[in-house]
Amino acid sequence: MHASHASVPSATSPTKTSWIPLTVVVLTQIQASFAVNALTVSMAGITSDLDTPATSVGTAITAGTFAMAAFILLGAKIGARFGTRRVFQIAVAVHASAMAAVALSQSPAMLFIAQASSGAVIALIAPALTVFIATNYSGTQQARAIGLLAAAIPAAGVLALLIAGWFAAGIGWRYSFALVVALGVVNLLLSFRLKKVPPQPDLGIDWTGAVLAAISIILLSFGFSGLASWGVWQATDAAPFDVLGVSPAPLLIILGLVVGQIFFVWIARRQQQKRSRIFDLRVLATSSELAITACMSIMLFVGTAANFLIPLYMQVVQGLTGIQTSFSIIPYTLSIFLASTFVAVLYSRFAPRVLAASGFVVVAGALTLIAFSIRGDWGQLFIVTGLILLGLGQGAIVALVFNTLLSSAPKALAGDVGAWRGLVHNLSGSVGIAVASAFAVGMLASLAATAATEHPEISPELISEVNFDNTNFLTNDQLAQSLANTSATPAEVAVAIELNAEARLRALQYSLLGLGALALLAIVPATRMPGRIAGELPEVLEPTDNDTVDVDIPLNPESAA
Repeated sequence: MHASHASVPSATSPTKTSWIPLTVVVLTQIQASFAVNALTVSMAGITSDLDTPATSVGTAITAGTFAMAAFILLGAKIGARFGTRRVFQIAVAVHASAMAAVALSQSPAMLFIAQASSGAVIALIAPALTVFIATNYSGTQQARAIGLLAAAIPAAGVLALLIAGWFAAGIGWRYSFALVVALGVVNLLLSFRLKKVPPQPDLGIDWTGAVLAAISIILLSFGFSGLASWGVWQATDAAPFDVLGVSPAPLLIILGLVVGQIFFVWIARRQQQKRSRIFDLRVLATSSELAITACMSIMLFVGTAANFLIPLYMQVVQGLTGIQTSFSIIPYTLSIFLASTFVAVLYSRFAPRVLAASGFVVVAGALTLIAFSIRGDWGQLFIVTGLILLGLGQGAIVALVFNTLLSSAPKALAGDVGAWRGLVHNLSGSVGIAVASAFAVGMLASLAATAATEHPEISPELISEVNFDNTNFLTNDQLAQSLANTSATPAEVAVAIELNAEARLRALQYSLLGLGALALLAIVPATRMPGRIAGELPEVLEPTDNDTVDVDIPLNPESAA
């Protein structure tokens, strides 16, 4: 396809498209995200009903996430080959059926299978949502649509907290998933109002590339997830196996990176040969697009890690319950929603690189403010201010980078952009939680061990009885119970509780400061993002009838700053 770039597209689209397609997109994103959030909120009821430990619910959630990440690149190609709307409708129906199976689950195995199935079909849904936005909207409408799609994820979190939390405490956790089934029916009916995206029946599917991508993602996911429990390097007792005493976690990460490199070499070769491939590298053809991906990865890593550490502080340090914690982070969640929704109004005034760099400065400042303020009550002004600033920066950056990446590529590659966004979102989030957990726990163990040896009130005998390698974040009561099985005297228990309280607070502060430093480093790739003059909003290219994945479609050149 050949396109002229002599004229600068207007920031305001001359015609307005109905918001019905966006309604379907946002409601479907809420359907997918609400299902996962409801599972987390309903954990207590599920463990009681199914007579299973909470780890089983965590395994089910992980299974869905891994299935989605592993098959999302394949999902984009299946949608392109058989028709995006048709595949989307089938996927929405299957997801609703899987949620019905969750609601009717009578065993952990049934819950696991249903959740894994839902994750696999979300791999078909996520790329389709991006295609629907690209084919129905342009200009200002497209920017607003992308902001609302990004905002649908935190909105689903708030809804899950309010609705699923109320159901779980009142009429029962199963009704939350019955509600998701009803939402799936609504989305299926509304989807018939969407434009039909013509299928590409001659599109070949690169099964080798799909398998390589799935293997790499699964290895990386399991490797990073096992860092905290299996050991960062030396294998712990919880590790399923070890190689000469080395934890399987780093080995799986290394293997995942190797397979990932093989995957990129494979698709690059197929692209040179003009053959079908599971992912189109033209999505990442320029340094600007690589910078956009780097910013997206860092923000999702930092945001998800902070979203893990902050509730950890609330529950372990402050002793809040799960529902109290959920309500306490509502200002943070709402600020993400608002920033994702309204950041589009800034696109005509500031270049993406300026917005991204400014957003990372806000995020770093917010994390620093929280790190230095978490000694007092959660309701204090500085903590709430830090949370709101963190949410505003995070929401603005996530919506911005997605919009910039989508608008940098031709419309024919919208499915690949959606798949890449979903892959980066899930993998970066999972890695963020895993690395933050391993770092915080390692810092806690080091601080606790140092403090114990430096205080004469703690006897060498007690120190020898405590395995600091298995240190974890414990409440004061949990630590007292743990020390009850040792030779600790009441005086030593009191001192140990005081030292542990200081160590866990310091570990959380250092972890938050580390995330803030990473956010500041993200300014480097942010300055490589596109720069556009005021009033210019990036547009997607219109595909011609001859466009297929095997035709070279030049990407939009970067505009001058």
